[in-house]
Amino acid sequence: MNLTRASSVRHEFYKAVWFYFKVVWPIFSILLLVIIAFGLIIAHLEGWSPYDGVYFAFVTGLTIGYGELVPKLGVSRVLAILLGFNGVLMTATFAAISVRAIEVTVTAAAKGKE
Repeated sequence: MNLTRASSVRHEFYKAVWFYFKVVWPIFSILLLVIIAFGLIIAHLEGWSPYDGVYFAFVTGLTIGYGELVPKLGVSRVLAILLGFNGVLMTATFAAISVRAIEVTVTAAAKGKE
């Protein structure tokens, strides 16, 4: 595959990602807002700074879990579990967008070869 062709395929992929991201943006934005809101709530309950709460929420939601911030209250722990589920949904949404974009790109590349 020459450089021009590879550039064209990459461009097609990014175009498809952008298209499908715009389609699911309302869902994706709600998931992001839930992570931020839960982080702020947990920060308030635990006596952390808002920055630490949002940081904890994204680390938990993306299932990284460094462990330097640990909620002590039961309510905070339940919210942390919900953050994990929310993060899985967000990651799955992003993965679905990527897979669909790859499918569209492969189809377009196959048509371009003919």
